[in-house]
Amino acid sequence: MSDSDLIKLYSTRILALAVDIPHLGRLSQPQGTARRRSPLCGSTVAADVVVKNGKVAEFAQDVKACALGQASAAILGQAVIGRSLPELQSARDALKAMLKNNGPVPAAPFQGYEALLPARDYKNRHASILLALEAVCEAMEAAT
Repeated sequence: MSDSDLIKLYSTRILALAVDIPHLGRLSQPQGTARRRSPLCGSTVAADVVVKNGKVAEFAQDVKACALGQASAAILGQAVIGRSLPELQSARDALKAMLKNNGPVPAAPFQGYEALLPARDYKNRHASILLALEAVCEAMEAAT
């Protein structure tokens, strides 16, 4: 990867997201929890949820990931409260399609994933970017 490729990939916007991740930590009494790990880079995300009326009422995440994985967790953290499992699964699937199949950016309230469009060209980063959404979907499934 050339220096100009790195600069393009790790934009100021991505780095700003990576240092401001909402809902960091763990919940003391989650109804559902899940941990996802990317075997390629070793990034991990653990997600805890409390669900009320089928929607995320409380959320926490423990993020040990590269800047792209952290940015993804930040985008999720901004939108996750009040979301149902189908909404989260749809966002996960849309993000995966955006990265792997040049699909559109996930719909609102997950449109912040647009910041990660430059990562399409770096297949080895896709798993880390998907971790947060995969973890919260698994945590929601465990809670229901």
